[in-house]
Amino acid sequence: MPLPVQDLHQRDDSGPYIVETNVTVPLSTSKPSTPDDPCIIRVNVYSPKHSRPCPVLVTYGPYGKDIYYGNFHEKSFSEVNPGHKSAHSAWETPDPAFWTAHDYVVVRADERGCGQSPGRLDTMSSSTTDAFFDLIEWCAVQSWSSGKVGLLGISYYAGSQWRVAARRPKGLAAIVPWEGMSDYYRDRVRHGGILSNNFIKWWWDRQVVSNQYGLAGRAARNWGPDTIEGSLSAKELEQSRADQTHDTAKYKYLDEDYYVTRQFKLEDITVPLLSVANWGGILLHLRGNILGFIKAGSEFKYLRCITGRHDLPFYYKDEVDVQLSFLNAFLKGEDDKGWSVPGKVPPVSLCLRKGDPGYNNAAAELAAFPRRDEPEWPIQGTVYTDFHLTAVQNKMLRHKAPSGVTVYSYNAPSGEISFRTLPFPEEVEITGHPMARLTVSLSKLPEAKTVPSEIDLFLTIRHFHASGKEIFYTGTTGEPIPVVKGWLRVSLRRCNTDSPDHKPEYLPWREYRSTDVQPIELDTPHTVDVEIWPTNVVVSPGSYLELQIASCDTSGSGLFTHTHEEDRAPGKLTGLNNIHLGGDFENFLRLPFVPTRRA
Repeated sequence: MPLPVQDLHQRDDSGPYIVETNVTVPLSTSKPSTPDDPCIIRVNVYSPKHSRPCPVLVTYGPYGKDIYYGNFHEKSFSEVNPGHKSAHSAWETPDPAFWTAHDYVVVRADERGCGQSPGRLDTMSSSTTDAFFDLIEWCAVQSWSSGKVGLLGISYYAGSQWRVAARRPKGLAAIVPWEGMSDYYRDRVRHGGILSNNFIKWWWDRQVVSNQYGLAGRAARNWGPDTIEGSLSAKELEQSRADQTHDTAKYKYLDEDYYVTRQFKLEDITVPLLSVANWGGILLHLRGNILGFIKAGSEFKYLRCITGRHDLPFYYKDEVDVQLSFLNAFLKGEDDKGWSVPGKVPPVSLCLRKGDPGYNNAAAELAAFPRRDEPEWPIQGTVYTDFHLTAVQNKMLRHKAPSGVTVYSYNAPSGEISFRTLPFPEEVEITGHPMARLTVSLSKLPEAKTVPSEIDLFLTIRHFHASGKEIFYTGTTGEPIPVVKGWLRVSLRRCNTDSPDHKPEYLPWREYRSTDVQPIELDTPHTVDVEIWPTNVVVSPGSYLELQIASCDTSGSGLFTHTHEEDRAPGKLTGLNNIHLGGDFENFLRLPFVPTRRA
């Protein structure tokens, strides 16, 4: 039975800013409100105590508008910049105390089906975008609003920005997607067509379904208040949600309705945009922030690249100063940097990963990694250089060594092989989109009872000191990570070379449609281009790079592994994966070198 909808609105003026909880926002959907679906969401509104209308910062997501950051992730909160801690701090969202003190209203919404918002829980779907659209337009016309709405938040609260901004809601004036994917399929769900299941399950179980509307016991777990209107049975809860762990495994191709309904055009985004990408986000958000910047149709669009963990840089003083400056320019008309003046602020701001300050050490990274501005991305004058894989001590050489054909083999689904460059004689900077071209084939193991039918390629670029010690960087949760990764399911190798998104030099574009599947013939070489995610690294003299080619996840994958028992079924993968070197076969790692004059 649906729970009875009540007016839960409360107001508290006792603190330094006004706190209104559980404000009801009606949704202007084509479907009329019913007892089963009242078509509302509930939000908290944090506003300055003066009566002047202010611009509004909005977040919409499933993590719980009422779950205190210190309970959601105690260790992370203990490390947050103290200037962004308050009684109303919440994970990955702007802190109300800071932003109200700077004359912004902060609106934090429970997504439909979560927290105190009734409805069907269907994360990252068209229904979430519909509700977010309505929320933005509602915020723009409230008495406490100046009519200007901005979007600022991390991860989920960033990914949703791309989708809703493409819809162009009235009042939306600027967005700051901070480490937020822009392509649901390619960035998050299926890397190169391979299901990234472990993070999705961890995320769903810990951060989403744990906060479902009607779920009893949240308050006892310090996970925000229980649903005020009451609890739902286990069966009712299951019927009221679309389980992302099931759907992402069930639906494999971009032409299936599940993905079609989640697609949009980044080119439709026209509001001012500051996209913040983290070089360490090599398995979730990084690609989407950079491709989002490239493809957005905004006149004023900026790309800022950072390092560090996923949770903390958003609150660093220098990064908040950038957020505030950018939002002031487009929401208040107070432009201290020239964001709104064409050509005044360089569109690209890079943090250069130079040296070896270690990992998960913010102070050391900030001291070691310089920042540089650029007029465009990819960087002007980028020289794409091919390093050819050879059978000579597994080296990668700038020239293709003349030789006969050699076949290197490794077992699947758990084997690997690596190739290394020669030590670089001088410092070089690699910034942009690497790519690999490999000629691969599949063979049956002599003793195997099954015949393999698939090759999954897992590529990793690693950076080593002259001593042979690997240089690690900071990953999403503070784990040590390599330079960058890339993937491809070889049966989905077909590229759409007619697409404007296809860039022959560095970005093979795939549509991942069911009609694109190309069977792999046993013992038959196939030449494939593998997209590797964008990256930056400065290689010092004497150091070298390694290309690791594997049939499974390798070190540095963290939570983001690909182990689904059906998607990665041993019966279709167990065999020999072969690389054909020499002769007319092409095998190389293409690296984007930045001219030395910039280093």
